[in-house]
Amino acid sequence: MPPHAGTPGNGRPVVSFGEPEVGYEDRPRPRPWGLRIPARIVAVAACVVLGLGLIGGAVTGSWLIGDSGDDSGRDSFAEAGELWHSVPVDKLFPPTVDGQGAGPGGADRTWTRIAVAPDSGCKDAFDPLLRKALAPVGCERLLRATYTDATQSYVTTVGLLFTDADATVMRALGARFSKEGLDTRADLMPLPYAAKNSLAADFGARQRASWTISVLTDAPVVAYAVSGWADGRTVDSPEPAEKAMTSGDTSPTAQAGLGNEAQGLADRVERALRKIVTSPPEQSS
Repeated sequence: MPPHAGTPGNGRPVVSFGEPEVGYEDRPRPRPWGLRIPARIVAVAACVVLGLGLIGGAVTGSWLIGDSGDDSGRDSFAEAGELWHSVPVDKLFPPTVDGQGAGPGGADRTWTRIAVAPDSGCKDAFDPLLRKALAPVGCERLLRATYTDATQSYVTTVGLLFTDADATVMRALGARFSKEGLDTRADLMPLPYAAKNSLAADFGARQRASWTISVLTDAPVVAYAVSGWADGRTVDSPEPAEKAMTSGDTSPTAQAGLGNEAQGLADRVERALRKIVTSPPEQSS
């Protein structure tokens, strides 16, 4: 273009573009200095950055409030192990326990608490063989209470052994009890709590008629119950609750329903324990 070409009479220069050379579009174009990123990629990248920011904020928040981010199962297990000193005895061992359908043939039962043992260790609370069998899980604390039925014919001690073990050790002990049948051996029967000046004053080792032991795997707890007659009679052949509740068993223990007494109370105390663990904490007003 001539450098000073313009329209006559107009002092301003006129600039015009010539036609592109033949084959220009077929030549490779030079790469621009700035990389042009498609809008879709930009949007995805923005979402990733935003998401990471939110995750980071959540993690930081959990650190600030002391939340480790672990699942609730682990928290519940640990919480259950602290119940022995943080929950009133009336919640763990209610003064009255409703045993709807817990008796022989589905009959209803009602148990009344007659004594609560002071919380203690396990040194003198079990026979030597049972203490040895439970040794792998340790003994943090032992809670016991003794109940009688509505007719005051039977007495039953129910116990909660709070252990020092973690979930893995509790599962191992539970598997051993199940595999080796330790919960049905008469030489591993729990001892009763014979409270003085009560209906269970004569409820000693020789008066044990039926029992049940349950190693919990969702809490560091071993629950058990042992039952007998309230009149202090001795029992020559005690039976585990599972056997005494079998249809057709004609033993005195089975006919009296003492297997149902032990199993029924143990089941309901276990349920109360789990309910406490899973219930939301009470809000202070």
